[in-house]
This record gives sequence, structure tokens and C-alpha cells, in this order.
Amino acid sequence: MLHTLMHSPSHSDLDTLLLMAEAGDDLLLLQDGVLAAVAGSRAWVQLSACKATLWVLDEDVQARGLSGQISTTVRSVDYNGFVTLTIRHPQQMVW
Repeated sequence: MLHTLMHSPSHSDLDTLLLMAEAGDDLLLLQDGVLAAVAGSRAWVQLSACKATLWVLDEDVQARGLSGQISTTVRSVDYNGFVTLTIRHPQQMVW
């Protein structure tokens, strides 16, 4: 399953997301959801325990001026990569 976190982590239910995400899933952080990947943040501490593979949409990271602040363990993807993730996972859960 592809999970997409589109909202700021302060307005998201990260606890439930972590319960739902399983190994083999992908979690894409986009729009204000990229804030959850800021290294050292409380949201990042929570997400670092996620079983799913973590991705950030590079365009949204750049738009928010966060390029140097994103954890190095998160994979970056462009819009073409986003499409690839949606093709790989017929089911999607938007958070």
C-alpha cells in the first residue's frame, strides 16, 4: 500500500499511520507532510520507527527551503517517481 502524508505532522495522526504501515509499504511525504522528515524533529523520531519505506517529494522539500534539513535516511523522489509509486501500489491511503 502507498501511504501519502500531505498535512503537517502537527495536524496528522502519526500514531495511527505507524500502526497501519507495514513492511513492503511505501510512505510518501508531500506538501506540508515533508515537515515530518526534518532531522531531529519530534515527528521524525516517530516516523523513523516506521516499517514502510520513507520517501519525500523533492519539489515540496525545495519549495519549503528544507533541502539541507531533511533526514539523510529518507529517499527523495520527483513527480515521475511519485507516479511510479502509485503504479506499484494499487491501494493508497491518504493521511
